[in-house]
Parts: sequence; structure tokens; C-alpha cells
Amino acid sequence: MMKIDILTLFPEMFKGILNESIMKRAQEKGRFHYNCIDFRSYSTNKHHKVDDYPYGGGAGMVLTPQPIFDAVEDITTESKDKPRIILMCPQGERFTQKKAEELANEDHLIFICGHYEGYDERIREHLITDEISIGDYVLTGGELGAMVVMDSVVRLLPDVLGNHESAPLDSFSTGLLEHPHYTRPKDFRGMKVPEVLMSGNHAWIEEWRMQQSLKRTYYRRPDLLDELSLTNSQKAYVETLIRTSDHDKKS
Repeated sequence: MMKIDILTLFPEMFKGILNESIMKRAQEKGRFHYNCIDFRSYSTNKHHKVDDYPYGGGAGMVLTPQPIFDAVEDITTESKDKPRIILMCPQGERFTQKKAEELANEDHLIFICGHYEGYDERIREHLITDEISIGDYVLTGGELGAMVVMDSVVRLLPDVLGNHESAPLDSFSTGLLEHPHYTRPKDFRGMKVPEVLMSGNHAWIEEWRMQQSLKRTYYRRPDLLDELSLTNSQKAYVETLIRTSDHDKKS
């Protein structure tokens, strides 16, 4: 069972996402459990302050190291495993599906969610194992980012999703964007489901899905193709997309 500890000043923010849908199901199946910790309770300041003005001046307040160090040490004192301690930070590594798959193999994750202007640098240098950013923008705090990472990790744990094929076929899991999906009715307001999907020929269907994934990736995220080792047939299909695209531009 995976253990997730969340250090935050706003533990109430996590109740909705952790107690609904897939996250709730994962807990019921015993795949993970979590603990939200208000690290303000670890402050030794008589007013329970967790932030202070930055040395050297500047705008905003900076989280002090003492409450966070003490909270992590308390969590890990009797722990037999070596947790991944994750700092949610816009300066961190861009979060990807590959990173989610890596973290899903861990037994214990600790998320540090900051607020204010930033963290005392000693937290970053001497406490954490990972810095993660969910995108090139700044949020009010690390809570929303931690929720995103947790959701993407927990859904990869064994037996969490109903269909064992769901996670491996997700967008980015194969390196490509996922192919289109259709369901009933087969004709909706004149918009019809592709015939190949109703053919019953699984080889044709798989080929169509792969081509659609390549096509969607080429037009929406061509940068992803540069990172993949494509088969000869996949390369040939991408080349037809390039020729078609070049022709359309010249027309």
C-alpha cells in the first residue's frame, strides 16, 4: 500500500479530490492511504508563524525551514522506507506521464505545498528529493499542483482502474496522444462512427487506432514524435502526413 503525506497550510482543500471518484476507490481497495498535515502545528514560533521577510529585502514572505524540517522528521522517524519528498515548485522539473509512472513505483511520497513568495533555500537543498512543476505558470500555492500529481500517480496503482488496459493506453503512456473514441449511437445527427470500428477485424482496428494516434500527435504535439523510436510502418505513415500537410500548405 502506498503512503502519501501532504504538508500544507490548507488541509481542507484536499478533502474533495481525495474522497471522490478514482481516489476514493483506490483507498477502498487498499491501494493507498493519505495523511494531510498542517505544518503550522510544528512551528515553534509563539504566534505559530511559518513565514518571514526575506534576507536582503524584496517583496513577499518566505516559508521558514523549521516547521517543514520538523514535520518531515516526525513523519519519517519510524519509517522503514526512504520516501520521495516532493516540493511543488514552478522552478521544478516539468511533470510528465513518465514521472507519474516512476512515482507510482514508490511506497511513500511526501508532498510539500508552499504558499507566499517561496521557500527558504535550505528546504530545497537539504530536505527534498524532487522538485515538480505542473506547468510554466504560477499558482497561489502548491496544493493544486500536488492534487494533479497525486491523481495521475494513484490511478496507475494496481487494480485502481476498472479496465487493466486503460492506463497503458492513455495519452503519453505510449509516447503518443490517444486515438479517438466512439460509442453508441453509430449515427448521431448524421455524424457516423468510422466503419472500421464496427468491422470486428481487430487487426484493422488496431492499425486504425495507431494511425489516428500518430495523426493526432503529428498535428497537435509533433515534438513528441522526436522522442520516439517508430517502426518502419509508423515512419511511413508519418511521412504521408508530412506530404499531405505540405501539399495543403501549397494549395
